[in-house]
Amino acid sequence: MKVLIVSDTHRQNENFMRVMDREEPIDLLIHCGDIEGSESLISRRAGCPVHMVAGNNDFFSQTDKEKEISIGKYRAFLTHGHMYGVSFELETIKEEARARKVDIVMFGHTHKPHLEYCEDGLVVLNPGSLSYPRQDGRKPSYMLMELDRNGEAHYTVCYVEQDRDIPSGLY
Repeated sequence: MKVLIVSDTHRQNENFMRVMDREEPIDLLIHCGDIEGSESLISRRAGCPVHMVAGNNDFFSQTDKEKEISIGKYRAFLTHGHMYGVSFELETIKEEARARKVDIVMFGHTHKPHLEYCEDGLVVLNPGSLSYPRQDGRKPSYMLMELDRNGEAHYTVCYVEQDRDIPSGLY
């Protein structure tokens, strides 16, 4: 099973389209918020089940602010992260994930990729931003979660190459 995890596209969908061209087929798409009205476009392009949560810039979205889902044998908590102060520290969101008894917490908001394996088995991840990256090098990022034949999860932080031009108005 191949899960594409993205966040913070902010209605700038060119890199999302690039990622889909590169990674498809996928079995599941997770968007951790700040979609800004592109929910239908992203869902149609994914061509698979999609789980999205609203971010702090999704003012008029009917999308859930938080969600718990199953991915194989894993339980995941999806949130944008701004309500948990993720720009300052991650202990609050980790505590929430533990209280919910999930295996994985996925969030966005910081525009920086983060992948952490905690001692108690909790996986904490942020795919970064496909549109406005803020980490060193400023490369747009996303994550892949792949379940192997034994159902074990493997995570990869991926980056979008910026050397190809996409004609304006294509998406």
